[in-house]
Amino acid sequence: MAKLVSVHAVSHVPSMVNFPGAIGEADRLEIFAAFKQVGAEIAAARPDVVIIVSDDHLHNFFLDNLPAFCIGAADRYPTPVEHWLKVDKAVLPGDAALGAHLLGEMLQNDFDPALSMNLTLDHGTIVPLVLAGLSADIPVVPLLVNCVQPPLPPMRRCLKLGKAIGAAVRTYRGAGRVALLATGGISHDVATPRMGMVNEAFDRAFLNHLVGGDEAALTAYATDHVNEAGNGAEEIRNWLVAQGAAGGAAAETILYKPMPAWFTGIGLVRWQIDQSEDACAD
Repeated sequence: MAKLVSVHAVSHVPSMVNFPGAIGEADRLEIFAAFKQVGAEIAAARPDVVIIVSDDHLHNFFLDNLPAFCIGAADRYPTPVEHWLKVDKAVLPGDAALGAHLLGEMLQNDFDPALSMNLTLDHGTIVPLVLAGLSADIPVVPLLVNCVQPPLPPMRRCLKLGKAIGAAVRTYRGAGRVALLATGGISHDVATPRMGMVNEAFDRAFLNHLVGGDEAALTAYATDHVNEAGNGAEEIRNWLVAQGAAGGAAAETILYKPMPAWFTGIGLVRWQIDQSEDACAD
C-alpha cells in the first residue's frame, strides 16, 4: 500500500516570479529560502508522485462549467497556461493511474469530483514547484478546488475531502510514497479596489488554528471570517484539504510574512508526517 510521506501548504501568488524585486531583498531572500526548504523536505521524503491541490483561475474551466472539485488523470500536463507568467514552459509528467484511483475512491466516499485528462496547469501549480526547486521529473496529480466563483464548496466539505484523499492514498498499490502540496491564499484581493490589501490578523489567526489542530474551530473560523480577507483568501480551502489529508498530524508554520507589494500574505506550513519505510509496508 502507498503512504502519504509529506504534506505542505504554501502561497502561490504569481508576483513572486513576475516581480521579485517589488519587495526588499532581505524579505525576498527569506521567503525564497523558505520555499527551497519546502522543496528540500518534499525531496527528502522521496515521493513517487505529488498530489498538488490548487484551483483553476478560469483557464481550464469557466462560469458555464465550473466543478467544485476536479481530479486530473492524464499522463502529462502542459504548464503554465498564462502567457504573461515569467516561467519557462514545461510539460509535467502525470500519474493517470493514481488520478483514476482517487476518483474512484472519492465516488465511494460520497464525493462527485469531475475528471479531466486535458488540463493545462496555471501559476497555482507551477510557481510553487519552481520556487521550491522540485524536479520536473516527479509525476503530479492535480486536484483542483473551486475557490473562484460561488457557489463554493463549504470549508468543512474541503476538510472532509482531504480526509478521503488521505484514506485513498493508503489503499493505492501503484506507488509506494506520495506527497501532497496545497497551494493558494492566504489573504489577498484580486481585481478589486482592495487589491494589495493584506489582512495580517486573519492570516495569523488562520495559521494558529491550523497549528492548534482543533478542526471544528478551524473550519468555523475559515467559514465565518474568510470574507474579511479578500476574494483570493477563498483559496484557504486548499489548505483545509491538506489538513484533512494529514490525518491528524500536527501542523507547523515554517514562515509567514505579510507582503502587500506582492498582493498577499505569504505563508508556508508543514505537517509532521511519519516517513518511515515500515509505515509504507502492506
